[in-house]
Amino acid sequence: MNSINISKNEQKKELIENIKSVFIFKKIISFMKRNKSLNIMKYNKRLQKRLNININDYREFAKIEIELKLSYGIYGKFKFINISKKEKEYYHIYFNNSNEEIKRNYLKENEKVKMIKIIIDYQAKSFTQLFYNCNYIESIFFKKFYRSNITNMSYMFSGCSLLKELNLSNFYTNNVTNMSYMFSRCSSLKELNLSNFNTNNVIDMCGLFSGSLSLKELNLSNFNTNNVTDMSYMFSRCSSLKELNLSNFNTNNVTNMSYMFYKCSSLKELNLSNFNTNNVTNMSYMFFGCSDELENKIKKQNKNIFILYY
Repeated sequence: MNSINISKNEQKKELIENIKSVFIFKKIISFMKRNKSLNIMKYNKRLQKRLNININDYREFAKIEIELKLSYGIYGKFKFINISKKEKEYYHIYFNNSNEEIKRNYLKENEKVKMIKIIIDYQAKSFTQLFYNCNYIESIFFKKFYRSNITNMSYMFSGCSLLKELNLSNFYTNNVTNMSYMFSRCSSLKELNLSNFNTNNVIDMCGLFSGSLSLKELNLSNFNTNNVTDMSYMFSRCSSLKELNLSNFNTNNVTNMSYMFYKCSSLKELNLSNFNTNNVTNMSYMFFGCSDELENKIKKQNKNIFILYY
C-alpha cells in the first residue's frame, strides 16, 4: 500500500517538475527574444530559485479554449469572433473537430460549420468586444480559462442576439476592471450563471445586462461592488426580470445610477435596502418604466433614493 502511495507521489512530483520546466523555458525564451534549445531539466532547480518561480505562475501561459455552436441559416458573411490585427497570431481556429487551423474569423454563406474551436495564446491581453455583434452564435462554452492578465471584458458578448447558452463555469475574472455592456443585447439568453465571478477589482458595470430581454432571474449574491463607480443602465430593459436582490451591493463609491432599472417592467421585488447613495450625482430615469407598486416598495426601503431621484 505504501509503495503505491510513494509511486503516485513520485509521479505527481515529476509532473509538477515538467510543468515548471515548460514555464521556465518559455520565460527564458521571452527574455532572450530568440529560439534556442536549452537543457531545462538540468538547470531546473537553480532557475526556479533565481527567477522566483511558483507553480501557480504557470497558469499565465495556459491557453484559453472556447467552443462555439452556431445557428443554422447563415446568410452573407458572418463574423464569429472579433480579433485585432496586432493579436491575430495568438488566435487559432478549427472547424468541426478538424485539426487543420483556419486562418479567418468569419463564415461564408451556407458554409456547413456546426462547431468552432478557438484556442487563444497567453499573449492576448484584452477581451473587449470579443464576440460583439456575432449574432449567429447559439452557444459559447469556455472549456479552459486559467489566465489572470485579462482586465477588460467590456462589450464581450454584446449583441449576441441568438445566444441561448453561455457556460462561464471556468471563467476567471479576478483582475477585470471593466465589465461595461458585457452581456448587453443578449436578447435570447434566459439564464446566466455568474456564481464563480470575482468582481473585486471591477470599476465599471455600466450597461452590464442592459437589453437582455429574456433574462428571468439573476443571482448576484457573490458580486463585490466595493470599487464600482458606474452602475448606469446596468439592468435597463431587462423586461423579464421579476425580482432582484441587491442587498449585498456596496454602492459607497458609485456616482452614476441613471437608467439603472429603466423599463424593467416585470420587476416586482427589488431589494435596495443597503444602497448608499451619498456619492451619487446622477439618478435620472433610474426607475422609469417600472411599476408604481415597485416604486412604492423602494420608497419604504430607502427614502434617500427618491430624494435624489425626483
